[in-house]
Amino acid sequence: MLAIYAHPDDPEISAGGTLARWADAGAEVHVVVTTRGDKGTNDPEADLDALARLRVEETAAAARVLGIAEHHHLDHPDGEIADDRALRLELVRLIRSVRPDAVCCPDPTAVFFGAAYVNHRDHRVTGWATLDAVAPAAGNPHYFPELTAEGLATHQVRALYLSGTFEPNVWVDVGATLERKIEALFCHASQLVETGDWFRDFLRESAIDAGRVAGVQFAEAFRRIALA
Repeated sequence: MLAIYAHPDDPEISAGGTLARWADAGAEVHVVVTTRGDKGTNDPEADLDALARLRVEETAAAARVLGIAEHHHLDHPDGEIADDRALRLELVRLIRSVRPDAVCCPDPTAVFFGAAYVNHRDHRVTGWATLDAVAPAAGNPHYFPELTAEGLATHQVRALYLSGTFEPNVWVDVGATLERKIEALFCHASQLVETGDWFRDFLRESAIDAGRVAGVQFAEAFRRIALA
């Protein structure tokens, strides 16, 4: 399983319960973070390099909670990532190296959430680049022949799981892993300086809402696309 997200805390909030459930079931779960997370502060005096290093440490702590096998960081500056050949090459290299059965990423078609939130550009770019890398590039030998020269054979991902979607068609029961999702998310302390019990309650209520649709207590929703 390969989860590809923009910022260090995105995998946890988007799919943390599901990633932990898959890891508990024996899956080898890898997380990819495409940006440095260096603009995750409004402090004009912040040391952004120090913040980026801290966020790698926070990612490692969260990975231990969830049972993640490995986390990978592509280190693009926040807000400057582009769905270009260079990014797709990085993602295809990872897909052909890890050889996941499934890839989880943001749904890039989800832009406006109600009347108060616009989906972050980094989320959308990461989502589009992941879709482009999975279908068809990772499985087609005519894309990125330099990877073939490196000894990385093509790989066909069997399914995509898109989080943060307006068109869910799969719900994963996270009743056994929701509290670990919350614990993992709170490993990202640099991003949660003004939160408390209200945020834990929000996460539980969101899982209850998804679970209500699925007929379970707690769930995470995805748009699943079967590719093979």
